[in-house]
Parts: sequence; C-alpha cells; structure tokens
Amino acid sequence: GLVRFDGADLSGLRGSARKSARRDLTMVFQDPYSSLNPRRRVIDVVAAPLDIQGLARGAERRRQVDEMLELVGLEPAHASRYPHEFSGGQRQRIGIARALITKPRLLVCDEPVSALDVSIQAQILNLLVGLREELGLTLVFIAHDLGVIRHISQRIAVMYMGRIVEIAETDQLFAQPIHPYTEGLLAAVPVPDPTRHVDDDQLLSGDVPLASAPPGGCAFHPRCSYAIERCSNEQPVLDDSDGKQHPAACFCPLSSSAQ
Repeated sequence: GLVRFDGADLSGLRGSARKSARRDLTMVFQDPYSSLNPRRRVIDVVAAPLDIQGLARGAERRRQVDEMLELVGLEPAHASRYPHEFSGGQRQRIGIARALITKPRLLVCDEPVSALDVSIQAQILNLLVGLREELGLTLVFIAHDLGVIRHISQRIAVMYMGRIVEIAETDQLFAQPIHPYTEGLLAAVPVPDPTRHVDDDQLLSGDVPLASAPPGGCAFHPRCSYAIERCSNEQPVLDDSDGKQHPAACFCPLSSSAQ
C-alpha cells in the first residue's frame, strides 16, 4: 500500500520535500523509556527537530524548548536534566514536546499510553485532547484499548491483519458496528453488568492467521460466524466513495444501513 500526506506518496519524497513533510508530520512513540536518548539533556532531545530542520539557534532555540515544556506541563528548569531523572509520564510529555516543536499539522501517536501506569494514562490522554483543541492538530491515534480509543477519538478505523475493515464516527461505531470483527471486539469488552448477555455469534473464535500466510478471500472469514462461500474466494473492498460515512469491507454486513 501507499502512505499519502497532502496527496504525496511519502516513500517517494526526496530532499526538501521530504524535509518539509517531516516538519508537518511528527510522531509520539509507544515507549517513553527507549524513545529518548539517555545521553542527551532534555533541551537537546526536544530541540533535535529544530536542529535537523535548521529552524532555530541560540536563544531562540532555548525559548522554543521552554515554550514546549510549559505547553506539556513541565518546567523550563527541567531542560538541563537527563531522561533518567523523570518518571514514565514525564518522559512521555518530553516526547510530546519534541513532536510538537516544529508545529506539525498531523501528530501520529503510536500506543502512547500503553507503557504507562493506569493512573498516568488519563493525564496523558487529557493532555493530548487539550493540545488537539488548542493547536488545531489532527491526531492519528494507534491503540488497541477500546476505552482509550473511545475517549480520545472522533472517528475510528478498525484494522484486521493490516487492512482497514470499517470506518465510522466514534459514537456510531460503538452503537452499531457493521463488520463482524468490530462486533467481536466490542463484545469482548468487560462490562460490570451481570444481566448483560452476549450471543455466541458475537464472540471471536479461532486464532489470528499468520500474516505471512493469510487465508484466501476475506482474511477474517475463518473466524467469522456469518461467513458465506463468497467470503473465502473473494476479498471485500472498503468502499468509502460517494460520501459514505460508515463503510465496511464485508459481504455480510451486520446492518443493511451501511453508508
């Protein structure tokens, strides 16, 4: 497949075009412990994108670092310290400051709270939500925790074995999933309600196939309770053309209202 940003294939960018794209599209990594260079002070970690892009030097470089640290809830005085002097949540804030210092338009967050204590996760999530509103950012939030996804997302894309199988607004996806895989994910979420009943058809069965040897047709069909013969012979396409707001790649959608 292709990764496009502003209509351009990122893998084909070279020189100044690639440099510009890396300024507008930045990333927060999953592990705040290994994503920061332990030999560099915080000021140099956060300012690294400025140095690479040639955007600021000297006093202006320090001013921008201080501004970013304050934006993510840290003190400018922390700039002289090393990463090992901070907690996991503080390290992730440093990573967020680094990602924001070039004033990107798109921020990719790869499981940014999965390595943190539950008590800290909410703080980082609320920080990201606030930054999204304050800076007008677009977030691509990659996660497997449905509670986290529901809290932070406005629109969700569900993937199975590397392919998007359903896209919908957050409330709509949780209220009325169309793809059987999405239904299975939601049915597996623990709910503190002893009267709640989940049908066997809704539960995921079997094992995830090997990515190196995917099944023919729809990759989900060996685990799907609704599969028909066509599912094993033909791969469904996610059709989001014609203004469809809730497309699903499925020959047996759970709702005929897929649109």
